[in-house]
Amino acid sequence: MTHNSLTLDDADLKLLSALQDNGALTNQELADAVRLSPSQCSRRRQRLEQAGVIRRYRADLDPGLLGFGITVFIFVALATHSRDNARRFRDLVTTLATVQETHALTGDSDYLLKAIVPDLRALSALVNDVLLPHEAVERVKSSIVLETLKDDARLPIG
Repeated sequence: MTHNSLTLDDADLKLLSALQDNGALTNQELADAVRLSPSQCSRRRQRLEQAGVIRRYRADLDPGLLGFGITVFIFVALATHSRDNARRFRDLVTTLATVQETHALTGDSDYLLKAIVPDLRALSALVNDVLLPHEAVERVKSSIVLETLKDDARLPIG
């Protein structure tokens, strides 16, 4: 498999797959899992980190246990389609801790936001006090998640 100018072999793909399962593996545990020496494993991991293939390590927290009971998808249409307006909207969403993801879209909406909030009052504040009054925004439509059937950010690499 080739990633831009980076060629990934089977050992790289096994290493990446193991890290997707558990990013907290020690170098020795990872080396054992992919059947490489610890020094080879360390060099490969560092190369993948430096190339940007491995973007970050983080813990997967349970939102419900931390008081975030509502996941919501918010469709946003911009008031005008200009570079400046898109930048203003981008600047806004990057400051919102409750917004986990923001995607530019084709179709009826310009952006799709995934947000997580503690309750309906917080959702109302996000939509009515932050998004709708913003100069860049024309229309907001939200859909509350009733049940999550799959939540897996793994890439299908092996």
